[in-house]
Amino acid sequence: MLIVIMVAAILLLLLLIIKFKVHAFVALIIVSLLTALASGIPVEKILPTLLTGFGNTLASVALLVGLGAMIGRLLEITGGAKVLADTLINQFGEKKAPFALGVASLLFGFPIFFDAGLVVMLPIVFSVAKRFGGSVLRYAFPAAGAFAVMHAFLPPHPGPVASGDLLGVNIGLLVIVGLVCAIPTWYIGTYLFSMFISKKIHVDLPKAFLNAAAISDTSVQNPPSFARVMTVLLLPIILILFDTGLNTLSVAKVIDGSQTWVQSLRLIGKTPIALLITLIVAILLLKDQRSYEQIEKICDNALGPICSIVLVTGAGGMFGGVLRASGIGDVLSAMLSDTGMPIIVAAFVIAMVMRVAQGSATVALTTAAALISPTVAAATDLSQFDLCFIVIAIASGATVLSHVNDSGFWLMSRFLEMDTKTTLKTWTLLETSIGVVGFVIALIGSIIL
Repeated sequence: MLIVIMVAAILLLLLLIIKFKVHAFVALIIVSLLTALASGIPVEKILPTLLTGFGNTLASVALLVGLGAMIGRLLEITGGAKVLADTLINQFGEKKAPFALGVASLLFGFPIFFDAGLVVMLPIVFSVAKRFGGSVLRYAFPAAGAFAVMHAFLPPHPGPVASGDLLGVNIGLLVIVGLVCAIPTWYIGTYLFSMFISKKIHVDLPKAFLNAAAISDTSVQNPPSFARVMTVLLLPIILILFDTGLNTLSVAKVIDGSQTWVQSLRLIGKTPIALLITLIVAILLLKDQRSYEQIEKICDNALGPICSIVLVTGAGGMFGGVLRASGIGDVLSAMLSDTGMPIIVAAFVIAMVMRVAQGSATVALTTAAALISPTVAAATDLSQFDLCFIVIAIASGATVLSHVNDSGFWLMSRFLEMDTKTTLKTWTLLETSIGVVGFVIALIGSIIL
């Protein structure tokens, strides 16, 4: 019955948004409430469940999106994004501009989380897209897909670190195997797919960006140097490495993670703190010929367009929270626990089902790893390479079929100003392409090694 409720809830949500044009924020609240009632959550716990899912998502997304939007807007208005775009294009040329953006995002995506990387890189992506024309998907998807691949496949991101720890994987080896799997997965599943889908579906540049660009074109008189722009982009990566790198060393028991100096550096490296520091540095580096009052207005104007993004993303987290609280995940896990499939295939399927059911890739990663860990522990013929490929298979399953209960789905929908139907036809297929290609590579690797 819970499975029927989940399917009905997703269909109702799609019907409200696509057919009746109900705003996604309102539709998500309505469907979340009805799902909670239908799945038997006690009446007195329904509102706390809704608020917890909404609040937890806002806690992780709002600060990142807000600070990242300010940094991105500063790069836009001061001409920094154009400087970086021009440099990339001069190095790689027009035909390879999407490839250049993807490679840059792969580098940035190693320590930086999906949401934070996306909001910093998109202004640069849009600048390149404006210069050369064509569907914005041609430029945005190689970058966004790169962040998605790195976030799912590689430590020090939380999903692969947690699942690797649950399965007893050597984290250092997982970094190497994850990187070897991530690069071809990005090229085949993201870059080549982006070139294909951008020819089939045209998406215009977001109006919010075009409005900001109109201001930028008339106000840039002394754009920052390439070195300053790179400092702004690299600083959050370096700071975040304090947290993610030290966490990886702690998990690997190389250092004692409880020491004060470790905790202090990890605090500086927490993504919201790192972005706050980066914003302050960006203001200092990019303020030439602008007063602090003008800088304040630029930052203030950056927050208006992201209001809808933050609220819809939070509502998506609310829907995912209701699905988790309803026990649907437990029912699905019980159905798949004794299938008799090879471990690596079962790991992929369980993670995929968890991803579809509740939305969060990180939750799907950790839950699937916890479910499969008893089977892995009982198997005596699995090498460390096998364990690494099982983690990649779980990460691949946790990436496919991003849809209406995934906050990343709504981030892409709102940032690119795509309607829900178009987002399903583009972003959902891109994420599925990443997951399928990643799983095939992991399966081949497990057979060879």
